[in-house]
Amino acid sequence: MSESNSPSKSSSTEAALPEDVLLIVPVRNLVMFPGAVKQVALGREISIAAAQEAVKSNRKLGILLQRDAQVDSPTPDDLYKAGTIVSVVRYLTAPNGMQYLICQGEQRFRTLDFLAELPFLAARFDVIPEPTASNAEIEARASTLKKKAAEAIELLPQAPRELTTALAHIDSPGQLADLIAGLLDSKPAELQTVLETTALQPRLDLVLALLSQRLEVMKLSKEIDEQTQEKLDERQREYVLREQLKTIQQQLGEDSGNPEIDAIAEAIAAAKMPSEAEEQANKELRRLREMPEAAAEHSMVRTYLDWLTSLPWSAIDEEVIDIAAAREILDQDHYGLKKIKRRILEYLAVRKLNPEGRSPILCFVGPPGVGKTSLGQSIARALGLKFVRASLGGVHDEAEIRGHRRTYIGSLPGTIIQSIRKAGTRNPVFMLDEMDKLGVGFHGDPSSALLEVLDPEQNSTFRDHYLDLPFDLSKTFFIGTANVLDNIPGPLRDRMEIIELPGYTEEEKLEIAERYLVQRQLKANGLQPEQASLSRSLLAELIDGYTREAGVRNLERQIGAVLRNVAMRITEGTAEQVQLEAEDLQSILGAKKFESEVKMRTALPGVATGLAWTPVGGDILFVEATRTPGHDKLILTGQLGDVMKESAQAAVTLAKARSSQLGIEPTVFEHSDLHIHVPAGAIPKDGPSAGVALFVALVSLLTNRTVKQDIAMTGEISLRGLVLPVGGIKEKTLAALRAGIKTVLLPARNKKDLEDIPKSARQQLEFIWLDNIDDALAAAFDQSGDSTETRAA
Repeated sequence: MSESNSPSKSSSTEAALPEDVLLIVPVRNLVMFPGAVKQVALGREISIAAAQEAVKSNRKLGILLQRDAQVDSPTPDDLYKAGTIVSVVRYLTAPNGMQYLICQGEQRFRTLDFLAELPFLAARFDVIPEPTASNAEIEARASTLKKKAAEAIELLPQAPRELTTALAHIDSPGQLADLIAGLLDSKPAELQTVLETTALQPRLDLVLALLSQRLEVMKLSKEIDEQTQEKLDERQREYVLREQLKTIQQQLGEDSGNPEIDAIAEAIAAAKMPSEAEEQANKELRRLREMPEAAAEHSMVRTYLDWLTSLPWSAIDEEVIDIAAAREILDQDHYGLKKIKRRILEYLAVRKLNPEGRSPILCFVGPPGVGKTSLGQSIARALGLKFVRASLGGVHDEAEIRGHRRTYIGSLPGTIIQSIRKAGTRNPVFMLDEMDKLGVGFHGDPSSALLEVLDPEQNSTFRDHYLDLPFDLSKTFFIGTANVLDNIPGPLRDRMEIIELPGYTEEEKLEIAERYLVQRQLKANGLQPEQASLSRSLLAELIDGYTREAGVRNLERQIGAVLRNVAMRITEGTAEQVQLEAEDLQSILGAKKFESEVKMRTALPGVATGLAWTPVGGDILFVEATRTPGHDKLILTGQLGDVMKESAQAAVTLAKARSSQLGIEPTVFEHSDLHIHVPAGAIPKDGPSAGVALFVALVSLLTNRTVKQDIAMTGEISLRGLVLPVGGIKEKTLAALRAGIKTVLLPARNKKDLEDIPKSARQQLEFIWLDNIDDALAAAFDQSGDSTETRAA
């Protein structure tokens, strides 16, 4: 704090104050007594102004207590009439700007009337004289007050000895009462009553009452403290005696045991652990016996033993492998997916013939909503085993897979061990969901922690960091799922057998909706089958006009929306039985969300329909090309990736190289800028498979010919004009079928992928196989040449 002896403001009014006027500082929760030295905090402008004026003009101050401490701007009516005149010893300003007064009380006063129109409170006053008369009763009360004060000082933990000496040398009863009252932490209103009491005998009685009350509280507090300390000392003594008794019993071989410890010992024996695990458990149990319950490690060791005893070290459920029954269950739960069902049945057959063999780890890869998770549940039902699932989406800490080490507070085993404990058996069907969405953080790579889990040669000795013991996972039936195969790290992908699930055709979706989705949504919305009926044409319209997906998840949501409308009508009493047809959809769901726009988009030269692969299935994309006056500049838009940009440059170079063969004037390139755009610019696009579509769109623009409206194409091109193979043929073909495409142009070297395309899709599409770009041009354009309408356009 810094000292300040000069006020910051002054006025002629302040300078003219008469001597019978006292500057007033109102205070909250503070009663100043004559003879006391206290610090007063100044927070209000009127208080600061009064204090600064008193310092500047060397005047006294009057300290008055507020009646209500919550009032921020007190008026004379808000203040008590009686207070204490003080002299300012020091004026201080703290570094934070707060100002303080150190003042000493001198004598009592009473306010008469307050002056108006001043920047501070000021009042005329009368001094209250201190009585000096004394008698035997006053002397007796003063003596009693001294004794009780000395007794209270003795109860204080760190009371200064000088205080007792000072009290003993005070001869004035009034001064003694004021000093002791100033030291009490009684309520301000009670202390104000003492201040306002002028007569000595009543004043001494008031202070004696307050001091006696405080003395009783102090005695009770000391008694409680002593009892608490005695209990602590007794507990410590019991602990020492118990430890001595335990040592004596161990020496005599008469250990009385502990019921809790005995229960853990029985659990260890019943768990049938491997020898290494049992030895470790018994070692920790011995530590727990010798450890006091108050020890910090007691709960950690107890929790560790609970995990060891609750794990299914030897619990294995019996597998009931009946191939015919398994086939029936798979057919009941899933429509189509013949290739996947056959592979699952082959897996079960091998497992039945060779139960001790190393089974491969299956991984279902496909777009959302095609039934990957439900396939795992069907496998568990077919085998008669328990099913557990762990979602790996967003996991970025290795410890979430392998567990935390026991050195950390609150550590736990990882997801694998926790799920095995939940299953209660060592051979459940364990689904690791969303494996392609594993993250990598600064705590390690969780995909690396899965390498040991998913390796049939290593997982018989899987070691969780928390257990720090090998646990046999070789009997666990692991199944992985993913949407995108490329996002699974190579070493992890190499440990699994990949089974790809294609998207569904419209016919398959229709069958799935009739067999499964409608029944499930009827139950979910509380409807009976006789209350609501959805026609086959309505389901077909839902599939074609309101959903555009590889799976059936959104289709089920739309069916649920239709049935919720039915439930509302039945609840309102407007209908008892509702049969809906396709024409009712618009009034329930609104207008169609998806329409075939291929014909509209490809009606002009310079537009070709390409096929793309996405993590949620295949899709179609339109490649648009246009020409503007310029100087042979290529403009690419649509948020294209580097590989797709290179494909566009290769397509332009190939068109230039074959301009004479295609009937394109060579000077067109010198005096024109070419702009290639792939709509849906907010979506990133990359990959080489749009090369054929890019080249066909350029040729269509430069020769002024329109591409056939019911045709789509995919394939990478080379500068020699070859059409190279690409991936995702199955997904792209199904996307073309959903969009109403009739003919698909595919690289000839992708013929091997034809068997992956569902038979129903193969029957509805015409496939043209491309060896080079000449095959693509021959298939994309009408051989009869351009019509008059096209050239006019």
